[in-house]
Order: sequence, then C-alpha cells, then structure tokens
Amino acid sequence: MVQGAKFDGEAVEESGDCCGTADVGSTGVNDRTVERDVETLKALGSDTRYRVVRLLVAAEEELCVCEITPRFEVSDSAVSHALSDLAEAGLISRRKQGTWRYYRPTERATKLVDALDATRGEER
Repeated sequence: MVQGAKFDGEAVEESGDCCGTADVGSTGVNDRTVERDVETLKALGSDTRYRVVRLLVAAEEELCVCEITPRFEVSDSAVSHALSDLAEAGLISRRKQGTWRYYRPTERATKLVDALDATRGEER
C-alpha cells in the first residue's frame, strides 16, 4: 500500500489492486549517487553549459579559456561561471598555467554526450 500520495492536494492511500503486487525493488543506487547524478544533469541544463561541454568533447584536446569564450554570444563572466559550474559537477577538468586556464572534458562528460548522441539516431 502506498501512503502519502497526493491527489488534488489531499493525501490518499493507493492499494495497487489494479496491477497486482509486483515487487519493484529498489533503484539500485544510494541517495548520494542520486544526488550527484541530479547535480550532473542540472549542470547540463543550460544552453551555455551544454554547448561548452559539447565543444570540449568535440575538441579532443584541452582548450584555453581564450579559445572558449569567443565562441559564445554571452558575456565572458557567463562563460566563466558556466566553466566553474561544470568543473564543480565533475564534467570538466581545469588546470592553470600562468594567468590562463585550460579545460578538457572528463570521461563522464564524454560518455554522457556519446549517450545522448546515440539516443538521437539520425536527428542531429
């Protein structure tokens, strides 16, 4: 019996009689993994951040921030913020050399882009 389900703002109980008593088990991941995955997906949830990841994956080499910023029609600070968010989400790595920062996608970012491309089929 599922308790706490809401229907029009009221808590109701559902017995599941219509479908039998299937044992659906757990999701197979712990709360921390779910939290991390949701944060990763949120990081890809803006056009700028998503395009930055795609750019870095396509580049197949690290890019300097001075090579990334001019490719976007947003402010330099917006690109910088996007890069920070992506690094925090574990989708890109960065290194500093002198006054410049260089970025590359993580393996996770590359796999996510590949997975999205694979689900799209011929539509690109």
